[in-house]
Amino acid sequence: MSRVPAEIHVAARLVIPGREVRLKAVRSGGPGGQHVNRTASKVELRWSLAASSAPSDVDRAWLTQRLASRLTSEGELVLTADTERDQHRNVDEVLERFVQVLREALRRPRKRKATRPTRASKERRLESKKRQSARKRDRRSPSE
Repeated sequence: MSRVPAEIHVAARLVIPGREVRLKAVRSGGPGGQHVNRTASKVELRWSLAASSAPSDVDRAWLTQRLASRLTSEGELVLTADTERDQHRNVDEVLERFVQVLREALRRPRKRKATRPTRASKERRLESKKRQSARKRDRRSPSE
């Protein structure tokens, strides 16, 4: 199966050589009658993050952490596509999802900018605490 482009552009700092990505066509499960039993339209994509030369050491560590739940024990990312009846469309879909997964994993979270609570929010909080305190005070028996 050789529908993998020579290079897969994920981000400016990450371009994966097509030879590192392995595509395999397998039979898709589920209903579909004779067609689904005779055609191998499901496509499985495998990419070894551990063996790849594309990501830098920093990006490799970041991707390993962010994709930990999706990687196999050998450090491979496995994606499948079987929504289309046509194998070629499934190849396009799995490659698209591959790029999307890697872009999402490479995205660094924004740093939180520290803010102070407003005066009104402090007053609302204190007022609700006073109401709660009064409610509990009213529940007590008069002898206490």
